[in-house]
Order: sequence, then C-alpha cells, then structure tokens
Amino acid sequence: MTIAPDFELKGTSGKTIRLSDFKGKYNVVLYFYPKDMTPGCTTEACDFKENHQSFQELDTVILGVSPDPMDKHIKFIEKYDLPFELLVDEDHQVSEAYGVWKLKKNFGKEYMGIERSTFVIDKEGHIAKEWLKVRVKGHVEDALKFIKENL
Repeated sequence: MTIAPDFELKGTSGKTIRLSDFKGKYNVVLYFYPKDMTPGCTTEACDFKENHQSFQELDTVILGVSPDPMDKHIKFIEKYDLPFELLVDEDHQVSEAYGVWKLKKNFGKEYMGIERSTFVIDKEGHIAKEWLKVRVKGHVEDALKFIKENL
C-alpha cells in the first residue's frame, strides 16, 4: 500500500492540521474539491455532513481541501453548518502531492484546478482507497461503505 503524503495545512478551527496527527488513532477521508459555495461542492460537503456521525462511529475523520482562502472556507462552514475541518491549500502543494491539481477545461478555457477526488487513509497512514474524477451523487455512501467493509 502507498503511504499517504504527509502535509501541514491551516484548518478552519484555527489550528494547523497535519495528516500525521491522526496516525495510529483515526482513519481519514481526505477529499479535494474545486471551490466553496458551488453546486457540486456544496452537495458533496452536505452529503459528508449528513453522514458525519456514521464516519465518526468508524473512527474516521473527514477533511476537505480546496485552494480557497480561509475566509471563504469559514463562510462555507457557517452557511451549511459543516461539522468537519476545511483546509486551505492556496499554493496547491498538497493537491499536487496527491496528484489532483490538473489542467481543466470549461467552456473552451483551460486552467489549472482541483480534480474532485477522495482518498481514504487508514490508521497507519496508507492510502486504502482513492476515487479520482469523483461524481458527487452516491460518492459519500461509497466511501462510507468502503470503510465499513475494509477498515
């Protein structure tokens, strides 16, 4: 199994979050999303919120990552009452380390951005499962099912 790249990012709690802080204690669902307050990202975040308790019961922490600045993350959390940390990756170093910072096309324009992706990292710090180019519908349930059956 591949070891998940460690990182250190500012979280919406005001604390610096390190992946290694969870090693030996919790599984981590690390999900990368393009932008706060957009329809797909809002649906995905709210799906994680609705299933938050189920993830907690499986010793699993949810961390959302996007290049948006802290003030946007805080507004997103407040508007949708999200019970988990959003992490600021403005320089996209963590997104690049996980291979999700990609060339994207939208309405004929090319730009760099996050490809919606999720990684389940086990308690030992290994990537147990990854989903790239995530389709939002049903995705959170798939992640929860994977953790229930495999970790």
